[in-house]
Amino acid sequence: MNLIDKTILFVKEKLENAEGGHDWFHIERVYKNALLIAKGEDCDLTIVQLGALLHDIADSKFHDGDESVGPKTARAFLESENVSEEIIQHVINIIENISFKGGNFEKKFNSKELEIVQDADRLDALGAIGIARCFNYGGFKNRALYNPEILPKLNMDKEEYKKSESPTLNHFYEKLLLLKDKMNTATGKKIAEERHKYMEDFLSQFYAEWEGRK
Repeated sequence: MNLIDKTILFVKEKLENAEGGHDWFHIERVYKNALLIAKGEDCDLTIVQLGALLHDIADSKFHDGDESVGPKTARAFLESENVSEEIIQHVINIIENISFKGGNFEKKFNSKELEIVQDADRLDALGAIGIARCFNYGGFKNRALYNPEILPKLNMDKEEYKKSESPTLNHFYEKLLLLKDKMNTATGKKIAEERHKYMEDFLSQFYAEWEGRK
């Protein structure tokens, strides 16, 4: 069994009981998105594959905000498979720099492979699946669907973003609708445009129904 197949098995096992928006199927979608984007980019495909598969191996949201768990878990696995330190460090850098974190987070590392995996992950926060994941997580955290009296908070710093408990619909304005303009690759930008439009249409329908206009 090759390294990628072993990684897939490892991730499936680790995320067996994960929240529905951050489970194996999320990883699988990001992995497929990454492979699609990588076709049009000059990149190291192995690093893209490993980065996509391991990017959410231990999301800090589910580990009391501890951002060190994911990199440590990924490193332990890759070392057990005798992967070179150069590749391990690149994958760790992807894990540590991929997140949105309020949109004001400055990446401390840049590579084409990170750009690809980041776009692939962000695409899964857009469109129909992005909407489904957003409300799934809101339900998981027992948040209100929407409250017209609680306005979205834009330009939150990293800590404010992590601690936010605002209604689910606010997340569209605090993150999801901002992603289109933060894509890195040509393929990512094209797909994001389509999914962004779908979300705008959804919001229009949501407000119409909420206000009893149709």
